[in-house]
Amino acid sequence: MTKNELTAFIRQVSLFKGLSNDEIQVVAEHVKRKTFSKGAYLFKQHCHREAIYFIAGGEVELFSKTTYGAEKRLAYFGAYDFMGEGSLLDHSPHSTNARAITDVVGYSIEKADLEHLTENHNGITSKIYANLAKVITRRMHQANAQLINAGAQYASGSTRHEHDLLGDRDVPDHVYYGIQTLRALENFNISGVSLQFFPTLISSLGIVKMAAAKANHDLGLLEDDVTDAMVQACDEIMKGKYHRHFVVDMIQGGAGTSTNMNANEVIANRALEIMGHKKGAYEYCHPNNHVNLSQSTNDAYPTAIKIALLYSNIKFVEVLKDLVDSFRQKGQEFADVIKMGRTQLQDAVPMTLGQEFEAYATMLEEEVERLENNADLFLEVNMGATAIGTGINADPDYSEKCVNHLRDITGLDIKLAKNLVEATQDTGAFIMYSSAVKRLAVKLSKISNDLRLLSSGPRTGFNEINLPPMQPGSSIMPGKVNPVIPEVVNQIAFKVIGNDLTVNLASEAGQLELNVMEPIIVQSLFENIEMLKNGMEVLKYRCIDGITANKEHCMNLVHNSIGLVTALNPVLGYEICTKLAKKALEENRSVYDLVLEQKLLSKEELDRVLAPENMVKPHKLTLNK
Repeated sequence: MTKNELTAFIRQVSLFKGLSNDEIQVVAEHVKRKTFSKGAYLFKQHCHREAIYFIAGGEVELFSKTTYGAEKRLAYFGAYDFMGEGSLLDHSPHSTNARAITDVVGYSIEKADLEHLTENHNGITSKIYANLAKVITRRMHQANAQLINAGAQYASGSTRHEHDLLGDRDVPDHVYYGIQTLRALENFNISGVSLQFFPTLISSLGIVKMAAAKANHDLGLLEDDVTDAMVQACDEIMKGKYHRHFVVDMIQGGAGTSTNMNANEVIANRALEIMGHKKGAYEYCHPNNHVNLSQSTNDAYPTAIKIALLYSNIKFVEVLKDLVDSFRQKGQEFADVIKMGRTQLQDAVPMTLGQEFEAYATMLEEEVERLENNADLFLEVNMGATAIGTGINADPDYSEKCVNHLRDITGLDIKLAKNLVEATQDTGAFIMYSSAVKRLAVKLSKISNDLRLLSSGPRTGFNEINLPPMQPGSSIMPGKVNPVIPEVVNQIAFKVIGNDLTVNLASEAGQLELNVMEPIIVQSLFENIEMLKNGMEVLKYRCIDGITANKEHCMNLVHNSIGLVTALNPVLGYEICTKLAKKALEENRSVYDLVLEQKLLSKEELDRVLAPENMVKPHKLTLNK
């Protein structure tokens, strides 16, 4: 990049807005060219801040890592964006990671050069700090809007005039949504949980709108410039930008129309900006005439939901597999711990603690296939159905072209439903998937019940295992530690079961050619996935991985158990064993001691019969005759 090109680039970076030509020349002397190959880190979480980075070409993702090592995508950055600006403020480490998702060309200003600018060019740094303050204000505004409520996004200042069927309204000029979203904000202040809490759903709306735009362009229904602008706007949304403008409550009337129009308006207004027009200049790109062309809420909305659920299920299953691995590792660790199995909470027969945990692993592992099979139902979509499935206002070739573009964009094997009238009103796929999620929740709750029992005590309960202590358990009883992690998983399961009932009721409530209750189905499914995903991570890292066994105590319980007599059945016979069990119970003695006392077997014979390998798995029998 030449010197003139470099100064032109610096002028486009918002951090340097308002600098004179001479001041830009000074800044240019302090920047250094940087290149990053795909996958390389610009900076890492918890590392010292060393520079501010400016992107000239390519894309960078900003993400953080959770306590459990999972990556949480925060934003994407492209040309003229900057990051690492905290270097201007303090010496704290980075709170996020920045990684190139394509080959990246950019520039940086090292911390030493920043300090030199501050010491020698106060006028320049004052303007830079003023610009930085505006950036921080915008980011805090976005964070507060998500934490408090969507209404917090209203800001005093300039407005634009928009109109719809019901009349005219002034819309804050800084927002990308329009009048119909504004009305939805006022009408549906219900749960306090807006679309922006589920970024996968917003990105999927961008995917659907991009596919529709490309299909309409293929059919000659959209001009090149409008299509390009809409596709770029959708691509930005898919990468995490403008999500704070998706403000409609997840629970809403209207069969999802408010969600669809929120997407249409944001995409239209961003496309207008890309084309060089002001937001609201809908004669150039209209939310309905262009963004919603060949569509209805009744095909675009459920298609976006299905794609979002497919993506969400991928991460959901990954977390489940990690939990299965933890149970399996404990199964191996506890393979030599002999304990009593129980049926109906009564002593049954010996087993190993490893067998118990391996059973939990298998029990949960089965759900991977169930979830994946049921999620595959979402691959069938109804794009081109428009209002009720008849395809009114859509070109005969639109459906096929749109679905092909969806396949290309997502890499998923998406198919067009055979009967679009049926597909527009049928919510069977949601019922099936919800039931699979509920089934997993029920199993997790059962396992959590077991963990609470097995760890009960420590003096007057089972006390076979120790759960890692997470917090003091009582405000009045000193020393008490409760099984809080299994308890919270139980409660998550109860909520999931309730949400599954909601999905069933909402599905049944459909009438004629459309089910208007889809928003509560969507909210319930995404809430269930999010709660269970978080719950499984907590269960894995804060409970299962830290469980230890009380091996000696388990063996003592086996020796003192009446249930031990079952292993003697093939040798002594049922009648003798019954008498032994009765006597042991009446006299509070062990079966082991009574067998030796009555000289029914020698100690060597008894120990051989009661050897762990003979009690916990099938073996060749020599029956007493």
